[in-house]
Amino acid sequence: QVQLIESGGGLVQAGGSLRLSCAASGRTFSSDAMGWFRQAAGKEREFVSVVSWGGRETVYANSVKGRFTISRDNFKNTVYLQMNSLRPEDTAVYYCAGDSSTNRLIRGIPSYWGQGTQVTVSA
Repeated sequence: QVQLIESGGGLVQAGGSLRLSCAASGRTFSSDAMGWFRQAAGKEREFVSVVSWGGRETVYANSVKGRFTISRDNFKNTVYLQMNSLRPEDTAVYYCAGDSSTNRLIRGIPSYWGQGTQVTVSA
């Protein structure tokens, strides 16, 4: 079982940047694809980005493409989401997740989730 703990959320003005971190523990996650999702108040959780187990392949939602960058450090058991040019519509709780299948991550049905971290972008 893998436990995920997200950090790095907070309040930022529009146009600003934040970097989210997701630390994994419990067992090595280096063979799993990892992803980020978000859920705004009153909306369904949505896919944001995924990175393959080796870090070479990434996929982004159209809404964040060109602004967000996902990366991972398997030595540190950590996944990152660098968020630039933030917009008020990026306000949400951001969740880290993992699965052996990149496809299941993109479909929003990963094997394990973190508890989430709040990101608030003010206009």
